[in-house]
Amino acid sequence: MISIPAVTFYSFVLAVHIAAIVIAFGVTFAYPVMYAVGIRSEARSMPGIHRIQDAVGKRVISPFMGLALLAGIYLASKLEVWSDFYVQWGFGAIIVLGALGGAYFAPRERRLAELAERDVTKAAPGAAVEFSTEYKSLRQQVFRVNLFGNLLILTTIYFMVTQTGA
Repeated sequence: MISIPAVTFYSFVLAVHIAAIVIAFGVTFAYPVMYAVGIRSEARSMPGIHRIQDAVGKRVISPFMGLALLAGIYLASKLEVWSDFYVQWGFGAIIVLGALGGAYFAPRERRLAELAERDVTKAAPGAAVEFSTEYKSLRQQVFRVNLFGNLLILTTIYFMVTQTGA
C-alpha cells in the first residue's frame, strides 16, 4: 500500500511563496545576458528589449512579488516568527525590491527604450548602431542597480533557508 502524505495548507502556501519568488525574480538574473547579447549582436533590438523589461516588470515581477509578500505574511503569522531576523529582513527586502521596481526600474527602462530607439533610428540601414553616451550611462546605472537587487534576492534566500536569527 502506498502512503500519500497529507498536504497541509501551510505547505501549500510555502510552495506558492517559493514559486512566486522564482517567477518574480528569476528573469532579473537573465537581464545582464540580454544586455550583453543585445548590445553585441542585436543592437537594433535594444528598444524592444527595454520595452519587454518594462512589460515583464508590470505583468510578471510586480504581481508575483505581491503574491510572495502575501504568502510570506501568512507564513510568518502562522509560525509567529515576526520578530525573527530572517522574517524582518525578507519583509524589508521585498519592500525595497518593490520600491525599486516602481520608482527606479520602470521609468528608467522606458527611458532606455526611448534612447535606444533614437540611437537606432539615427543609424543608417545596415550600419552599426552607435549608442549615445546618455544611453550607455543610463544602461550602466540600471545594470548596477539590477546587480544590487539580485544580490539582495540571493542574500534573502540564504537568510530564509538558514532562518538566520531564529
